Amino acid sequence: MRTIALERTVLAYEDVGPDRGVPLLLVHGHPFDRSMWEPQLRRFGADRRVIVPDLRGYGASGGAVPDWAAFTDDLAALLDGLRVPRAVVVGLSMGGQIALELWARHPARVAGLLLADTTAAGETAESRDARIAQAQRLLREGMDPYAVESLYLMVALDAPPAVTEHVLTMMRSTDPGGAAAAQRARAHRPDRRADLAAVAVPTVVVVGSEDTFTPVADARAIADGVPGAELVVVDGAAHMPNLERPEAFDAALQRLLDRVGYAVGDLSEVDGATP
Repeated sequence: MRTIALERTVLAYEDVGPDRGVPLLLVHGHPFDRSMWEPQLRRFGADRRVIVPDLRGYGASGGAVPDWAAFTDDLAALLDGLRVPRAVVVGLSMGGQIALELWARHPARVAGLLLADTTAAGETAESRDARIAQAQRLLREGMDPYAVESLYLMVALDAPPAVTEHVLTMMRSTDPGGAAAAQRARAHRPDRRADLAAVAVPTVVVVGSEDTFTPVADARAIADGVPGAELVVVDGAAHMPNLERPEAFDAALQRLLDRVGYAVGDLSEVDGATP
């Protein structure tokens, strides 16, 4: 594990693999940490640079985000600090929402997108209230009740026992304060559905066939909205196909990397946010 001091926080991260081709940036979901990407770190870290941070308030990264944009701005600052002009950005669940937000706010940093088990839609009044209520519950009760009751929504009932235990451990180990701040921030994130048609980088959308948090219909809506996007439905997986069915997930990611190719962008192209 490494750490990097940014302007507003300190992030823990892994940075492995040869500096060859376009690097990968893997963005974990809620309430997880960078260890959810262990299969992909092993698979792809042998061939190219793979950067895997703990988001602010998760894993070994302390603090708590003040708003939704802080997640993406942290990632852009991390890339700056590591002198990475562009990356293929992979995100699952909340991480997928952050990956899409990174493209929206810092488009020149994104060479390709893999959006897994996520949605581009903003919150409804009902879901916004539910996120805020969940934040209050996490602060009041800690992570364990949420972790236990949501475990078999995160993974399928027949997921490998080691995967089930890993997911449960990640959820139980998350700092309730960091997770609560993230839920409050997510409650006010922008709706990105109208922006999908402007995504001009190679994109793959992955979803577990048994995902009830963000079902296949949500994934199909993103794939239909992004020009040329590939939709991959992973049979038998729930919300975490990268852990439940890593072979299928990795094959989809490899196809994305093949599409992106090995052209690395120039730092001079980096800009701030989209209008």
